[in-house]
Amino acid sequence: MPMPNTNYEIGFEPKLSFLSDNDKKRLYDSALQVIEENGMQVMHEGALKLLKDAGCKVEKGINEDSNLIKIPASLVEKARKTVPNNIAIYDREGNHAMDLGGRRAYFGTGSDLMWSVESEKMERHRTTLEDIKIAAKVCDALPNIDFIMSFAHPHDINPAFSYLESFKAMMENSTKPIVNTADGKKDLQAMWEISKVLRGSEKELREKPYWIQYDEPISPLKHPFSSLDKLIFCAETASPVIYSPAPIAGSTAPMTIAGHIVQGLAESFFGMVIHQLAAEGSPFLMGIGAAVLDMATSQCSYNAPEYMMTYMAMVEMSNYLDIPNWGYGGTSDAQIPDMQASYEAGLEAFMSIFAGSNLNHDVGYLDFGLTGSLEMIIIVNEMVDQIRRMHKGIPINDDTLALDVIPKGAEQGQFLTQPHTFKHLRKVQWKPELFCRQSHEKWAEQGRTSLLDRARTKLHKILNNHKPLQVETEKQQAIENIVKNFMVS
Repeated sequence: MPMPNTNYEIGFEPKLSFLSDNDKKRLYDSALQVIEENGMQVMHEGALKLLKDAGCKVEKGINEDSNLIKIPASLVEKARKTVPNNIAIYDREGNHAMDLGGRRAYFGTGSDLMWSVESEKMERHRTTLEDIKIAAKVCDALPNIDFIMSFAHPHDINPAFSYLESFKAMMENSTKPIVNTADGKKDLQAMWEISKVLRGSEKELREKPYWIQYDEPISPLKHPFSSLDKLIFCAETASPVIYSPAPIAGSTAPMTIAGHIVQGLAESFFGMVIHQLAAEGSPFLMGIGAAVLDMATSQCSYNAPEYMMTYMAMVEMSNYLDIPNWGYGGTSDAQIPDMQASYEAGLEAFMSIFAGSNLNHDVGYLDFGLTGSLEMIIIVNEMVDQIRRMHKGIPINDDTLALDVIPKGAEQGQFLTQPHTFKHLRKVQWKPELFCRQSHEKWAEQGRTSLLDRARTKLHKILNNHKPLQVETEKQQAIENIVKNFMVS
């Protein structure tokens, strides 16, 4: 299957790097040492059997219901070679949407926020199912938001049904691919059944995945039943899955950046082995949610420099090992969509694209991942568009060097009327929609608006005018029946 065009169009790709080749090898070898010599707790009998049958060492854990498993480095090496290095993802309608792997960068929202901030009064409210519907609709209209997550946790829904209702709300209000969350295998099974209805068959769904499951272990070095149950389900159904620990530096992981990286890699790789033992060749994404505990405030920062460096190292390791990765972009620790939020969100998006991070979520996150802003999603959409323009690089060829054009322009004293200028104008110059390029007089004449004002105006236009493509009536009814059966089972 052909991959879509990459985000750059030249032979030399602009890159961002924090690690030498020797650094990468040492980090990888250290993660293997943790897996092989220290081991980890496994709280799932099915996973335990897979590991035993593969020749792993099994010891009793610190609790009666847990076991400590030590995986030989050779099994990790084998697993990383059987993981596909590209995962093709399709939208709700079956159209090719993303190729996860290499250095291709995509962006989307995050999930399960507790609050949403309203930008006019800068006040937040507890999130509901309606917030999920609205966020999906907004993302559906934005060209640089490539996938969606729920954005919000629906406080008005029974927790037992919240994940499935969130999935349904996203599916009904956007055609874009989904990264879903689930409480357990039961939720995931229902989402799988819904997706089969949308595709028409299980065969079609396996060939054209619609969603990617977000899954994680518990740091330090624990793999609970629910996490492994979902991981194995995804492997057996060929559903793409992210297995990304969230070790907190100074709390549930070492304080040092290198130690933080090693533990996070080890926890993700441990899950990768189980996943590939369950179904070799199934699609898998590695990752680290590299939170940093601020000892002065007791907050876990999304945008601390140490967080960014740990995250960037994980991206480099995924490229080094040729494994698709789970990333971040467009987040801030600010409480409201202000200058701090714009700076932090833009910096992270820039780093993700230039480092080659694949599936970058949490666009619009504020308040340490507790609050979201629809206006910030719209602002980041424009930031990503500009950064993608820069990432295309500088084409150097006979035409772009303009050696035959410079003398003509010099003779006439201007280049405005040169055919070369007309030829390249639209392709070379990026045009903003929200960022201001007006003179002071024109800006004042148009109402002295801020970036946030303009984002808010665009938000209202989307909410008033954008109409997501609806699911076919027959399929919608079948989906309603699946949800009803889930709620009574």
